[in-house]
Amino acid sequence: MSSQAQTADTLIHPGWIVPVIPHGDVLENHSIAITGERITAILPRQEAQAITAGRVIELPGHALLPGLVNSHGHAAMSLLRGYADDQPLMPWLQQHIWPAEAAHVSADFVRDGVELAIAEMIRSGTTTFSDMYFFPDACAETAQRLGMRCQITFPILDFPTVWARDADEYISKGLALRDDVKHSKLVTVGFGPHATYTVSEPNLAKVAVLAAELDVAVQIHLHETRGEVLLAVEQNGERPLDTLHRLGLLGPRTQCVHMTDLAQQDIELLAATGAHVVHCPQSNMKLASGSCPVGRLQARGVNVALGSDSAASNNDLNLFGEMQSAALLAKLHSEDATALPAADALAMATINGARALGLDERIGSLERDKLADMIAVDLSQPETQPLHNVLSQLVYACNGSQVTHSWIGGVQVMDGRQLRHIDLDALGSRTREWRSRIQARRSND
Repeated sequence: MSSQAQTADTLIHPGWIVPVIPHGDVLENHSIAITGERITAILPRQEAQAITAGRVIELPGHALLPGLVNSHGHAAMSLLRGYADDQPLMPWLQQHIWPAEAAHVSADFVRDGVELAIAEMIRSGTTTFSDMYFFPDACAETAQRLGMRCQITFPILDFPTVWARDADEYISKGLALRDDVKHSKLVTVGFGPHATYTVSEPNLAKVAVLAAELDVAVQIHLHETRGEVLLAVEQNGERPLDTLHRLGLLGPRTQCVHMTDLAQQDIELLAATGAHVVHCPQSNMKLASGSCPVGRLQARGVNVALGSDSAASNNDLNLFGEMQSAALLAKLHSEDATALPAADALAMATINGARALGLDERIGSLERDKLADMIAVDLSQPETQPLHNVLSQLVYACNGSQVTHSWIGGVQVMDGRQLRHIDLDALGSRTREWRSRIQARRSND
């Protein structure tokens, strides 16, 4: 790829460029030019010498690749990291997480928890995240202040929480947020019905109508465990995925999270409707929820993205760990060492995530005219040497700490591991204050 542009704001000379599109490509001795918020050229380094740039960055030994896309999480729950470990899903939720949230969650809790999450995500290579949590306006405000790209799917439940009384209020507040950020370059808003077991059919049907009218995304926890699916069949006579399809909630803007218990008819339905799947391997393993059959989904052309879920059930938001876990889990379950190779795992964390979020025309790959959401990964240290295969090293040897630089929309948010917009000392102090409050209440129970 080349460009007629002779000037650029920033010109970067990495050791390798991993554009993701074309799939599996690795460009050596190439450079990338950024002007404003977009990539204006990717070209051989020798040709790049003709470009006059305001800033030139030399990154020998580094791979430059698209910023990672964390397609599912609950960012503010980072303040509950390690709070209730080693519990099955429903006891974890009902006996620990929901009571803690009822006692502590507020707009301030969300602001601080989201800032903690964004700091962690940027430092481990994520430049876009999807969030489903209370006080989504506080999340949107924090993301925009810190220059982080995100999709917010505002929560919808049948029962009251600290943020809303009932489904109608959740929807009303969420749509008001959508209006507030409609001109944002960083934040998009969609519907986040929690699950088929927490949102009634009439309310799911209401979401289906509104989402179709507004042409916006819907993200939902679905087929997370075998027990969830069995209970739905006992109570409703059909699987949760069939319920969504009957209500008009399955389509190209639907993001189905977890999807561990899938029969072949489920996979065929996903393929036929164009719905996306968000795989959260580490959270699913930790909660013993099951494993998403990624290979079978991909064989039928279903788009599969990656998510971390929350730090309360993971316990980190590191997509390098998710890539490695997804690849290893796919090999283990299929008993096929060729399953989910490194290039496919990287695609799940980049362009597939962008596709699921409806952002693939803007991010997810390094291409001319796309937004400059990029990360640089240092492959020169002992942990990633010798370097036989760049893609394999990124997926199987990196742990996120090798990410040294990050740009979002052409704006540098991390330089040499130093965050540009977050005061880590102040954030750490606030985080410790929340820990003290949460522990004090637990001691009094």
